[in-house]
Amino acid sequence: MSLTRRNIFSLATAATLTGLAAPQILTRAAFADVPLSGVSSPGFHRFMLGDFQITVLLDGLRAGEAPQKTYAINQPEEAVADLLKANLLPADRFVNGFTPTLINTGSELILFDTGMGAAARENGQGKLPAMIEAAGYKPEQITIVVLTHFHPDHIGGLMENGAPAFANARYITGQAEYDFWTSPDRAGTPAEGVQKIVLANVKPLADKTSFLKDGDAVVSGITALAAFGHTPGHMAFRVESGGKQIILIADTANHFVITLQRPEWHVVFDADKEMAAATRKRIFDMIASERLPFIGYHMPFPAIGYLQAMDQGYRYVPESYQLDL
Repeated sequence: MSLTRRNIFSLATAATLTGLAAPQILTRAAFADVPLSGVSSPGFHRFMLGDFQITVLLDGLRAGEAPQKTYAINQPEEAVADLLKANLLPADRFVNGFTPTLINTGSELILFDTGMGAAARENGQGKLPAMIEAAGYKPEQITIVVLTHFHPDHIGGLMENGAPAFANARYITGQAEYDFWTSPDRAGTPAEGVQKIVLANVKPLADKTSFLKDGDAVVSGITALAAFGHTPGHMAFRVESGGKQIILIADTANHFVITLQRPEWHVVFDADKEMAAATRKRIFDMIASERLPFIGYHMPFPAIGYLQAMDQGYRYVPESYQLDL
């Protein structure tokens, strides 16, 4: 066969295409036998606030359906769906996270809330002890446990195998919260189910518990803020160190779009729904006007962000590098 310039070009092109195709075939074949990795994120996020080291811990995630029935029970389903779609979220499903916070002041190691506990582990929650160790600590090193309120996803991890999970800790919580949930008046009411968990997990620790009210200090630099409504004694906390501040809002917000952009909408878990809505507006106004970062127990992990005032509510702005500067 004579080798014209056209034949030479055709042969060279064919060889090149064959050479390019072979590595792709080999690559596909190689990856076809590689199993999917089961490794996820480490479940903690750490930063410095002045002299305080703050670590946000992921106790777990839980999927749910029908957001309107949880976060906007006084609104038509269509209004909730429209809001979620406008924010690029599914209209019929959501994922809820649980994020206790650990603060090392240098002299105290303080845990805010304890997650779902051992009973929820087979459902993917109750990871707090493992996350504490992944973050470089041990549960027995925690010196103070602060309980923002007594819902099960905040007190479920207080006990482990029938004994205190944080063997060397003392406890701090709101007086109003403790008085409400331990009162005999809860028997025979819708609150009785939660009260049983409080009596099993919280009350046995009463002799090691200190009680505070609005404006009281946990330690120097950490101050309680009344945020009633979600529960009768629900507390938020202002943390200050080295001229920097952050607010731990606990359950003041339950969903990063619905309860922030529409703070007047009623959440099924709020004990006093009108008071909870008023508390949201007050706390969110403070965070937005003072341009403060905040940690929300149910915000998307790592649950740290800022707020910008909008026409009807507030826009959640996830923290990126502000706290690293």
